Amino acid sequence: MQSASFKEASQVCLPACCPSPFLSPLQHQQPQSKESKPRSTSAACRHDFAETTASSIFPNTQFTNHESLPSLEDSLTEFTKAYPRYSETHQVDQIRTQDYYHLTFSNHTCLDYLGIGLFSYSQLHESSKNLIASSSHSLPPSSPPQILDIPFFGLSCKTGNLKMQLLHGGEGSGLESAMKKRIMSFLNISENEYCMVFTANKTSAFKLLAESYPFQSNRRLLTVYDYESEAVDSMINCSAKKGAKIMSAEFSWPRLRIQSANLRKMVVGSRKKNKRGLFVFPLHSRMTGARYPFLWLNIAQENGWHVLVDACALGPKDTDSFGLSLLRPDFLVCSFYKVFGENPSGFGCLFVKKSTAQLLETSTSSGIVSLIPTERLFRSVDESSGTDNEVEMKSKSKSKEDELASPSIISDHLSVPAQSGRLERGQTYEIQHEEITAKLKELETAETLGSEKAIDNIQQGNLKLKESETLEMECRGLDQVDSLGLTLISNRARCLINWLVNALTKLKHPNTEGIPLVRIYGPKIKFDRGPALAFNVYDWKGDKVEPVLVQKLADRSNISLSYGFLHHIWFADKYQEEKNKVIERKSNEAKGTAGNKGKDKSGEGIHVVTAALGFLASFQDIYRLWAFIAQFLDADFVEKERWRYTALNQKTFEV
Repeated sequence: MQSASFKEASQVCLPACCPSPFLSPLQHQQPQSKESKPRSTSAACRHDFAETTASSIFPNTQFTNHESLPSLEDSLTEFTKAYPRYSETHQVDQIRTQDYYHLTFSNHTCLDYLGIGLFSYSQLHESSKNLIASSSHSLPPSSPPQILDIPFFGLSCKTGNLKMQLLHGGEGSGLESAMKKRIMSFLNISENEYCMVFTANKTSAFKLLAESYPFQSNRRLLTVYDYESEAVDSMINCSAKKGAKIMSAEFSWPRLRIQSANLRKMVVGSRKKNKRGLFVFPLHSRMTGARYPFLWLNIAQENGWHVLVDACALGPKDTDSFGLSLLRPDFLVCSFYKVFGENPSGFGCLFVKKSTAQLLETSTSSGIVSLIPTERLFRSVDESSGTDNEVEMKSKSKSKEDELASPSIISDHLSVPAQSGRLERGQTYEIQHEEITAKLKELETAETLGSEKAIDNIQQGNLKLKESETLEMECRGLDQVDSLGLTLISNRARCLINWLVNALTKLKHPNTEGIPLVRIYGPKIKFDRGPALAFNVYDWKGDKVEPVLVQKLADRSNISLSYGFLHHIWFADKYQEEKNKVIERKSNEAKGTAGNKGKDKSGEGIHVVTAALGFLASFQDIYRLWAFIAQFLDADFVEKERWRYTALNQKTFEV
């Protein structure tokens, strides 16, 4: 059964969507003592933040019963007292209310999104409302509008030469050209210095680069990841086949900081200035939220390494603090999804410095994709089964109309449904498949006949033609992030993630010697930690609850979490006993790679639950997660849930 606190978080509409409940920062400023000694502004800020979090949020309090948690309203009040500047981020709540209202309708807490959203949900609605006429039966005003799973664009996979595509691939279609310009502008990347390709995802980008990188002459691959990544594994396997020597950084237990001495030894090596290889560096961990010093990029470049920056786990505007114009990595990978909380599909982007692209080898690879405009996607829907979330279709030929070069085909914008079967989560009504098919056929017929009216109905402004006949892309998700800026987004995430860390550590099992319910891996309360969290839940006996079970139970409570595997953990001698308790070995540990020569320890690590806060995350989201996790304080919670879903004839979860 769900606790009262969890039910409250699921039902109450917070007043946080407007600034009124928040107190002014001036009301909480304390006069500075005349006798206080001046300190470094940066150091003082970090120290004061951590001290305030620890002393102001549930001080000297432990919660041993999920029903004893403070209410959502009381928690919010204490939260805003501890972080008065949080009220300055009310614009985010307004954007969430106006443009992502599906989160309220569905009561969905999304803590599993990584990457950057291109479009808003309201933009999705505007694009779809003209494709289907109003239903014959009206809907309650409080219900979400009828929304089809409109993808905005489709992806078409193609096999080609990465080097040739980068250097001589051209602008592509009007849609691709407009999207590239918008993304490079958003990331503040110069088109004069970098070229880019769209990839199916992050894994495809890593594999493409590994297949083209000259490992025969630059024989080393050095990665810095504290978690298992499909993309990194793909790169390792590919580069090992080409004879690369595989090296990985290690992370010191318990805070999982980079083992600096060991990494420096691998980066610097001998003093001879020879060709090193490829240094793959994420700016922070997508699981633990640990941030890594940019200094490592500079050290690697000074010692002859080509640098690949993995920016996929960065916050929406974190690239503004990256200093790309100063560090200028050779390669950069990032990812974009379509709509937050609705459509996690999207694409990856591989950026390559033009001077470095000349060094790549010629190889034929798969993984590069083209963006399918409306007209091509529209025709392909009837030819495909329509069962894939990410519509990836191979086009038979490229025609002039695909290039979006003339006003007569402006209808090739980003909003035609890839599949007509799946409806918005939480809907209690249905749209007949025959009605949808009929409407789509009517639009296709009208478009074929050149009907300007049909074109006007489909076109909602996602692509706009300027007088110079160049296309301008409207990506409302990116526009919103640009309008908010780095400081506001970072301050909001900092308050939310640190409150959550502190609140989780306050949960203790009753009638025990203070056995904590939750163990957090990596940084704890910290000013500059990232908005991601890796943790595990333990029962009253001290045994770990399997992360996949926690994730499934959360999903049934309408909270989306992820789980992963931490590895490359280094234990000092004094932690050897603890190592024997926490380290696990994966069942597929033996696969290894040729480049590791049998010394690979990637099979050893820790399975964890992960949560990631996007820029739209609210206090209600983290409170709901806290209230959900607190239910594990009930020793019978898992068994109650198992019985509950069996009694309701729902599929039981398997662990």
